[in-house]
Amino acid sequence: MTTITDTTPATEITETTDAAGRDPHITTTGRRSVVVRPGILPPAGPKVWVDACHVDRLVPGRGVAVLLPGARQAALFLQPTGMIYALDNLDPFSGAAVLSRGLTGDHGGEPTVASPLLKQVFSLRTGRCLDDDAVAVATYSVRVVDGVVRVGLTA
Repeated sequence: MTTITDTTPATEITETTDAAGRDPHITTTGRRSVVVRPGILPPAGPKVWVDACHVDRLVPGRGVAVLLPGARQAALFLQPTGMIYALDNLDPFSGAAVLSRGLTGDHGGEPTVASPLLKQVFSLRTGRCLDDDAVAVATYSVRVVDGVVRVGLTA
């Protein structure tokens, strides 16, 4: 695991076509690539950026669990729109690290994940539980550098 301390803000890439008018989600070899649109832009202040995985490991609509320093886990989600979200993998209702195995969806335009155990639904953007306003999971900043997804932790 590589840890990088950086104070520069992440960049949000919003192009939908390249200079030739091609869809950047498809390479010339037919293999799907990803235009990175971080779901949560990092707040101001220094971050410790931790390498999580290569962006090719993410499958739209499915979660991936990654280990963070301090025995924490994050759940990464690539949406079909290209947005990448990261939130704590620990389900606060069951205490199990399972949110990365949850079902992704949409609730009134809000990207969500439903816990695979007790089915509570969480916002991928804010971590707020849509079934219980008093409960939320931590969210993390995300960026991709040279094809590697990095999770931003508060320094």
